[in-house]
Amino acid sequence: MYKILIADDHPLFREAIHNVICDGFSQVDILETSNLEDTLSFALTPEHEDLDLILLDLNMPGMHGLNGLISLRNEAPTIPVVIISAEQDKQIVLQAISCGAVGFITKSSPRRQMIEAIEQILKGNVYLPSDIIRTTNPSGRKTAAESSSIAPELLQALTRKQLLVLERMTRGESNKQIAYNLDIAETTVKAHVSAILRKLNVHNRVQAILSASDIDFSTYLRR
Repeated sequence: MYKILIADDHPLFREAIHNVICDGFSQVDILETSNLEDTLSFALTPEHEDLDLILLDLNMPGMHGLNGLISLRNEAPTIPVVIISAEQDKQIVLQAISCGAVGFITKSSPRRQMIEAIEQILKGNVYLPSDIIRTTNPSGRKTAAESSSIAPELLQALTRKQLLVLERMTRGESNKQIAYNLDIAETTVKAHVSAILRKLNVHNRVQAILSASDIDFSTYLRR
């Protein structure tokens, strides 16, 4: 039984995401709030300390952009928070992850994609919208969140299979999806991910994905 809080000030969207969650999960307890104050109250109430996930709208009352996310992460650091927003700006996505969100789901995402994203997050993975992450910054300048690029020699240290796994990580695929697409065991994918993090000198999957988001993998896979 999962316990999920939908925090959004639009009743129609809360109803829509409620239906999406019910379609994707057979046993789920869904709570709803419409502003940051009520969301914080829910998160800090002992009876709701078993919350598995908060789906947080960036623009509801009290949020003030990412400040609301920061407040929620400070007050309830053990509860995973996913931003669900109409925003499709790469910089906003990266900033949200940097501020502690474990995922970012766009409101325009298809139903199946939303369900898969939530499934990934509930399993302890991070979900990033790969189509947005791989877009180029129009200004040509990298943001602070994008500034950590991978040195070529570190990429050269990866095996071909590890490069293929990393490429699919940047597409937002879960370990299960990567295993299916590369026709290998999920345990093998996990081993590759651990090796990738070690060789790239990064601490987690998110850092690896952000660092590799602009890499032309075809260049390294041709060797």
